Amino acid sequence: MQYSTSLALLFAFFGIAAAAPTLKKRQYSNITDATILNYALTLEHLEDKFYREGLANYTESDFINAGFPDPFYANLKEISSDEMTHVAFLTSALTAANYTPVAECTYNFPSTDPKSFVALSSVLEGVGVSAYLGAAADIMSKEYLTAAGSILTIEARHSSYIRAALKELPFPSPFDNPLDLDEVYTLAAPFIVSCPPGNPTLPVKAFPSLALATTGNITAGSNITLQTPGYMLKPSDGVSPIYAAFITVAGPVFVNATAVSNSAVDGGGFVDGGFTLQVPSGIAGQSYVVLTGCNSTVTDDTVAAGPAIVEVTPKPIMMR
Repeated sequence: MQYSTSLALLFAFFGIAAAAPTLKKRQYSNITDATILNYALTLEHLEDKFYREGLANYTESDFINAGFPDPFYANLKEISSDEMTHVAFLTSALTAANYTPVAECTYNFPSTDPKSFVALSSVLEGVGVSAYLGAAADIMSKEYLTAAGSILTIEARHSSYIRAALKELPFPSPFDNPLDLDEVYTLAAPFIVSCPPGNPTLPVKAFPSLALATTGNITAGSNITLQTPGYMLKPSDGVSPIYAAFITVAGPVFVNATAVSNSAVDGGGFVDGGFTLQVPSGIAGQSYVVLTGCNSTVTDDTVAAGPAIVEVTPKPIMMR
């Protein structure tokens, strides 16, 4: 995402540090509104299947015994119904415009019990909010933009409800964080096993994976380790610095990242490669961080790995 100087100044008023690139309407020259709708439909299919599968695997009693009392199960069914409706709506919109809608893929969700299901639900809903927010600037049709906005607000309500059920602050930040198409696809790709061969090809790619290796409560100022699983990330010249960039609505917030290699983290776990860094001030809630060799902007050309998802507990208001 790119923003005007005046917008950056506005966010600075609220204490959010960020870069201030030039305002640009459309980030990608090779996509259309139909591409964006199919991108959204890809995510809605994933969420729809996730909830249908979870509700088939776990009963109301399972959720109650896991600490999610009534009417949580009934509300999960409402969320599932919403996602199913989103799929039907986007499919109909694409078909009416004479475009081929993507079909449901085959997925693998790593939830093994109601608690892990709800935890993953929170992550997926948060990513959904960021996906719609990030795509909004690229939608040229006012009608499609309004439709996407109406879905975005529902995804945000889902996210807040699930966060509250997990005893997390439902609205941890005054602003949500936008993600671009490739950043979202990087987070969604691990759940996608295969897709029908007739699905339209979307102009997206997955960046090398990046995962949070630190456990426990994380706040602004915490030192964390990001793992590069199965590979080592090094600058092309061997000496240039690597930065961590936290994605925010006002632009990326950069911090230095220090490489670690085959080192113990968090009580004995080992990583193939990774970086330690400090969570900057102003970051809260479900946050996204990428690794990059550039400390002035974040684009698909500068991202080296990620995003990783970092849940940052906001400090009490009187301490901010």
